[in-house]
Amino acid sequence: MSEVNIEQASLQDLDLLMHWRMIVLKEVFSLDAHEDLTELYLQNKQYYEKTLSDNTHIACFAKKEGKIVGCGGICLYSEMPSPDNLNGLCGYLMNIYVCPDMRRQKIGEAIVHFLIEQARLREVKKITLESSERGRKLYQTIGFIEEQDMMILKDSQ
Repeated sequence: MSEVNIEQASLQDLDLLMHWRMIVLKEVFSLDAHEDLTELYLQNKQYYEKTLSDNTHIACFAKKEGKIVGCGGICLYSEMPSPDNLNGLCGYLMNIYVCPDMRRQKIGEAIVHFLIEQARLREVKKITLESSERGRKLYQTIGFIEEQDMMILKDSQ
């Protein structure tokens, strides 16, 4: 089995990042192939342009034999310091994706470990994520635990 390499993406990789982001969004949200995704595309492009420039997002690609087989990212942000996070630095893992035919080869795990390492280098103490049922075991193996006291305000537009 060939080795997987994880490479950090930069603003120069914007077109590639957008290509992979749209793949992830279509799968995660079961978007219709005929749906107009222009605004979603533009908003994500603006997000990458801003956050890759100000270093509040780290994106990466997983490559096997020189071919991209997965991607991932972590948003970096601050919250008020607390006893369980004295410096208030946080990371939110997102966009963790591996091509269907490459799954179950520890590629997702390599992506997550790379992003955690990058966050730790920036002194991030608290890392969270949302998981699909399919991904839950991977994250538990790495050390993530389920939190029961989180809630989300649903937009009532």
